[in-house]
Amino acid sequence: MPRDEMNTLIQKIARQARLTFRSSGGGLGSVDGKGFADNVTQLKKLVGEIRASDLKIRPRKNSQGPISVPHNPPVTYMHICETDGFSMGVFLLKSGTSIPLHDHPGMHGMLKVLYGTVRISGLDKAEPPCPGAAGSELPPILPPYQRGSLLRAVLRSTEEYGETSPPCLLSPHRDNLHQICAVDGPAAFLDILAPPYDPDDGRDCHYYQLLPQAPSSSEQTGRTDGDGSNQAAASGVIPREVWLLEIPQPDDFWCGGEPYPGPKVSI
Repeated sequence: MPRDEMNTLIQKIARQARLTFRSSGGGLGSVDGKGFADNVTQLKKLVGEIRASDLKIRPRKNSQGPISVPHNPPVTYMHICETDGFSMGVFLLKSGTSIPLHDHPGMHGMLKVLYGTVRISGLDKAEPPCPGAAGSELPPILPPYQRGSLLRAVLRSTEEYGETSPPCLLSPHRDNLHQICAVDGPAAFLDILAPPYDPDDGRDCHYYQLLPQAPSSSEQTGRTDGDGSNQAAASGVIPREVWLLEIPQPDDFWCGGEPYPGPKVSI
């Protein structure tokens, strides 16, 4: 690799990510203790410095348009690099689109907006409440055969991030479920996941639908429409404690691919 490419910011980020998320048999090595925390801090510092121009990516002011045809996906991914320990790439969201509510089983993540603004709602999996306790009532519209796909979750954060915002972090137990919505125009963000998705190793992506709360629940903060979907999910505002239903990948969401135009990365 030429010397100038060895010293690019994205190359430094890749080296630090490899150090931070050392792989052991397809999973992470030790991620406890001061050493891991120090490495995450250093990685967060480097990622916080990245800008779209560092990756030769320009904001796409006119990316709003029809998203119902195969050649025009709502979200595009630029792959940068991948090891057993982590993957790194760039997601580009068209104006008005979102990455639906999904999880990252057993994974750490770091997201840095390159341009535009995104609203991220992060949730944690929670133990179902004891029968009879407040919030234990199952959603009234749910048929019995779907109850095995229910998941109880707690909202941890709903925040907007722009290109000057610090990175957004997730861990296996904190903000591990989230949805990402483009706000007022197209957006792009650098994404690091550790370890990468791997269905053969129990790390497949699952999608979820936010279910309405019982009418008497004080947790309800979003309006529910007639077909049982919650308008809060689309706006990024989610009740603090919720029931989620695992669903197939939504029909209106898919991710296209596009070449990464930035500096080469060697790992």
